[in-house]
Amino acid sequence: MTKSARIGYASATLCAIMVGSISTASKPVLSNTNPLMYGALVYLLAAISSVPLSLKVRGLQIKPRDWPLVLAITASGSILAPSLFFTGLQQTTASDTAILSNSETIFTVLFAIIFFKEKLGARGYIAATFVFAGVLIVTTNLQFSNFFVDLKKEGNILIILSMACWALDNNMSKIAAQRIDISRLVQIKGLIGGTTLLVFAISSRIPLGITPLEIPNLLLVGLVGFGIALYLFLHSLRRIGTVRTMLIYSTGTIFGLLFAAIFLHEQIGWYQVLAVGLMLTGIFLITGENQDIEKATRIN
Repeated sequence: MTKSARIGYASATLCAIMVGSISTASKPVLSNTNPLMYGALVYLLAAISSVPLSLKVRGLQIKPRDWPLVLAITASGSILAPSLFFTGLQQTTASDTAILSNSETIFTVLFAIIFFKEKLGARGYIAATFVFAGVLIVTTNLQFSNFFVDLKKEGNILIILSMACWALDNNMSKIAAQRIDISRLVQIKGLIGGTTLLVFAISSRIPLGITPLEIPNLLLVGLVGFGIALYLFLHSLRRIGTVRTMLIYSTGTIFGLLFAAIFLHEQIGWYQVLAVGLMLTGIFLITGENQDIEKATRIN
């Protein structure tokens, strides 16, 4: 395994840990704050987190030919996806949203294979099966009786569409990360997304709703859970490809369970332990695969 690949796998793992902390850190804040306003603040903080990393970068560092790609990324992942997500969340339950949010991983891998021509060997597909099985077990608690019936709800459809938009963003961001400084890309996505959501929230007369005691949680989620995590995510996309990055990214569910158990004292069931075992097995297989990474995703 090359040094670049090792950095890519490490970046994806750290990203999963940071993303796993989002739900635990956000839960106390969202009890008093409108999700749309909260999302706006988080995106703006993510843009701020990239400032120290981008100080060495002069100008936007974006060539004219790359602007259509950047605008497509921001429109899909920073504007359209959050709008669909928050609208859908208002019309469906939090449990349905949690289940359907994991479809981002599946959409991303499918888009990468179908539209962006990424490939996996037989071992890689077996690994993907293990990871997806783990995600399904964790998010459904092995209770499928009403799952497909609930998919017919309008809110759930909007959640699925938002995950598809973020999946498209993930694949396009992999391409952009090869051409544009990653810290600058994080900054642009966060600034445009946060500003757009903030303008919409203000025009809708949504109050700020953040208390002083909730500021540390907000900073943690915005600066670390979204800002630094996105920076690491893009590095991983660039070095090991979309499919491998998303498989490791899926383990954020595991870390989310651990953080919830430790800080929120939530119970972990046997089915969750089973899911952790399946996902870790999948990660072991994908990191041990001998197939070469595509040249376009490798940095020597």
